[in-house]
Amino acid sequence: MTGQVLSEVSGIVAAEHEAALVAAYRELVTHPLPDGLLRTELLRGQNGHWRIQSLWRDRAALDAVRAAPGGAPAPRLLREAGAEPALAVFEVKVHLTAQAGPA
Repeated sequence: MTGQVLSEVSGIVAAEHEAALVAAYRELVTHPLPDGLLRTELLRGQNGHWRIQSLWRDRAALDAVRAAPGGAPAPRLLREAGAEPALAVFEVKVHLTAQAGPA
């Protein structure tokens, strides 16, 4: 069995398209998440750099979404915002989740 993978779809989005990208991402995550998607974030960097990072149960779960009709939504969202998406996939080798302190 393979371990978790993190997909990262990135692109440069013009300032006038940023609000539409955020709105489209918010709309996307209101729908049921695909099987095997554990976590996803939309990240804004400097100079119009945007990323959608998604943590998947395993490579098979990511591949299933990419092979579905219409393809994976992350590249589509960035294309609709005028960006040329780039995809990178990373194997998670070490994972740490911080423990919440006392309330």
